[in-house]
Amino acid sequence: MIFYRLAAIAYLIFCIMVIGVAGYLLILVIKALKKYINSKEVREEKKVIKKSLGEELKENRLRCKMTQEFVSETLGVSRQAVSKWENGTSDPSTSNLLALAKLYGISAEELLNSIKSKENNSKEES
Repeated sequence: MIFYRLAAIAYLIFCIMVIGVAGYLLILVIKALKKYINSKEVREEKKVIKKSLGEELKENRLRCKMTQEFVSETLGVSRQAVSKWENGTSDPSTSNLLALAKLYGISAEELLNSIKSKENNSKEES
């Protein structure tokens, strides 16, 4: 009889703990969603920057009369990676960005400064 009471109490404590953990997880999810919703401005700014970087990379590649395949073979990455960098889906790593700047005959600083100026122009137009 005592064993059943202890088992019932242990089960009750276990259920309370499960409900508590579920409640805590729900609170964390709500906080994360609020933070995500409030970061809309930052996400839009990153989108502009990524787009500008991609545009700048494509402009420089075309200026140098290179194909995506040539760039990818030179850097040792896939052609799809170069395509993703140019359309803003992903960003090149720092080492790849430096290699791209060298390949295009410009400094990495020039490449990044041109992105900042495009970002500032887009903010002024808004």
